[in-house]
Amino acid sequence: MPVPPRIFAIRRVALLLAPALCMLACASAPAQTVYRIVGPDGRVTFSDRPPTEAQAKPAKTTGAGSDEGNAALPYALREVAARYPVALYSSSNCAPCDSARQLLQARGIPFTEYTVSSAEDIEALQKLSGQNSLPFATIGRQHLLGYAEAEWTQYLDAAGYPKTSQLPPNYRRPPPTPLVARTAAEPAASAASAASAASTPSARPAAAPSRPAKNPDNPAGIRF
Repeated sequence: MPVPPRIFAIRRVALLLAPALCMLACASAPAQTVYRIVGPDGRVTFSDRPPTEAQAKPAKTTGAGSDEGNAALPYALREVAARYPVALYSSSNCAPCDSARQLLQARGIPFTEYTVSSAEDIEALQKLSGQNSLPFATIGRQHLLGYAEAEWTQYLDAAGYPKTSQLPPNYRRPPPTPLVARTAAEPAASAASAASAASTPSARPAAAPSRPAKNPDNPAGIRF
């Protein structure tokens, strides 16, 4: 049976309008938002639900020697600290140790501090540095015996550390720790006598002749 012309025309109009009606319906539908959520452990997930306050809270930062602490540092500083980590060896009642610590803090150097206050600490320090005088520091594989501001500054510059602090406001330095782990039975008198011996200065070796300056930030030509 042939289709009447009027019905045929209605069907044709409906077929022509179907794509336009579909596009209009899609456009009127609300777009779905996808949220990127970073958990306290650094794991990234995606969800159609907004993150809660606990999920949005950043991970707690720790000291310079941990991955979490370094992750909170600016990229350039984090790279230098990973390549040339700084460690300070100090003791109580040591004025040069205080000066060395103040220099590192003023420049915003992330560093780890070890205290020398027992006979075991002194023995470990002698094996590490070849002597028992303090302060002692390491920048990467470089050893700094005793404190001289100009010398320490040259080594920090050569390593690439910034001249002014770039530490974030929420950065927290790790507390000083003994060079050798303590035991509860360790006598206090032994620690006191060892601290006195560690603070006694010894003669510093003669400085090696400086190399020709090649870099304005490294006038001594220090190589790491």
